[in-house]
Amino acid sequence: MVALILNSVQNMKDCNQCGKCCIKYGDGALSATANEIDMWELFQPHIFEYVHNGDIWVDPATGKKLNRCPFLEISPPTTTTAPLKYTCSIYHDRPEDCRHYPTHIEEMIRDECEMIEPIDLTNTERAQTKLDIIMSDSRPPKR
Repeated sequence: MVALILNSVQNMKDCNQCGKCCIKYGDGALSATANEIDMWELFQPHIFEYVHNGDIWVDPATGKKLNRCPFLEISPPTTTTAPLKYTCSIYHDRPEDCRHYPTHIEEMIRDECEMIEPIDLTNTERAQTKLDIIMSDSRPPKR
């Protein structure tokens, strides 16, 4: 059924790991829940060391906010002309803010997300339906 719905909706691209969202929001514009911070403290101290007074991505040495997520990594290019690809070294333990992104087509447009196809812009409501399906495993269930 999901495959049928996916095929009947606009053709949004898969994420190409351009890193735009991580670069834009990884400069302190993100937050983590108290539960996430507690879990990091207990089980992921290498992540927790970048938390200070509930704020994330703080330099452990200076106590200053970082300009960029310390866990965003650039993959080695496969060719000399290949675009840079970004990966998250804490992907399975990343904050909810990261897991839930993107939430709205307007957000993707604003952030110049490369998943959007030109045809998605002609019917943003259908594109939003496709996005909601794609992201259904990453978002909390609707109540």
